[in-house]
Parts: sequence; structure tokens; C-alpha cells
Amino acid sequence: MKTWDRHSRLLIAGIAAMLLCLSDAAFAQKSGGILRMYHRDSPPSASIHEESSPSTVVPFMPIFNNLVVFDPSVPQNSYKSILQHLAESWSWNDDKTELTFKLRRGVKWHDGWAFTASDVECTFNLLTGRAREKLRQNPRGAWSATSTTSTAPMTTR
Repeated sequence: MKTWDRHSRLLIAGIAAMLLCLSDAAFAQKSGGILRMYHRDSPPSASIHEESSPSTVVPFMPIFNNLVVFDPSVPQNSYKSILQHLAESWSWNDDKTELTFKLRRGVKWHDGWAFTASDVECTFNLLTGRAREKLRQNPRGAWSATSTTSTAPMTTR
């Protein structure tokens, strides 16, 4: 009987040790740090607005935020699979010609400045060619909205 108890304990200890060894990657995950990934190409720039190739989009999209994103766990993109990102809500006007985003509060840029509707307006103006500064190239120019305005510090239309 004592031999069985001893073997049981050794077996349980061995299984526990094996599970701990296999799960160290899960224990190692934490917020922050450095994202390292293999990428065989040299991106032409870090501007996701000026480039559309996987060479730029794959390594740089994880460091940018969008107003909304499609749920990556859903196989087919649709209006139902849109998730909040920097926008906490959005709505269309009655004739579906105007889209209004209500932005999340408390979002800050890397330098500590607050993210506002003026930032969204600035980006859309840059993408649509209405800003003083111009993109070197704009592969998504045809997708751009016709106008963007800040209606309040945290609302853009």
C-alpha cells in the first residue's frame, strides 16, 4: 500500500511539473514590452496611410489605433462584426450620408496630449488631400470620405 501511495505522489508531481513546463509561455505574458516578430521584408516606410503592402501593414498596424475595427474572430466582415476601438459609439443620420463618431474619453497620445475629434478631422483631411501637408502617395484615396468636421471635443462627423 505504501508503494502505491509513493508512486501516486511521484506520478502526480511529474504531471504537475510537466504542465508547469508546458505553460510557461502563458505565465510569461504581460502587458507592455517589445513585440518581436519575423518579417522577411524591409518596409518602404512606417506610414500605414502611404503604403498598402503587407510589408508595412503587418508590422505597423499593431501599434496604431482605429476608430473602429472588424472583429478578427468573425470569418466574414459585416456591420455586425464592427468593434469599438477609439470610438465608443457611432451612428448614421436618417439618409445614411453622415456618420458621427463619439470618441472614447481619456485616450492620450504617446506624448501625453489628449486625443480629440480635431485629431480625427486632421487625419481625414490628410487622407482626402485637404490638409496643408500632403501624403507622398495615397493608395486608399478613392475610399476617402467627402468631408469631416469636429462638432465637439469628443465628437466628429
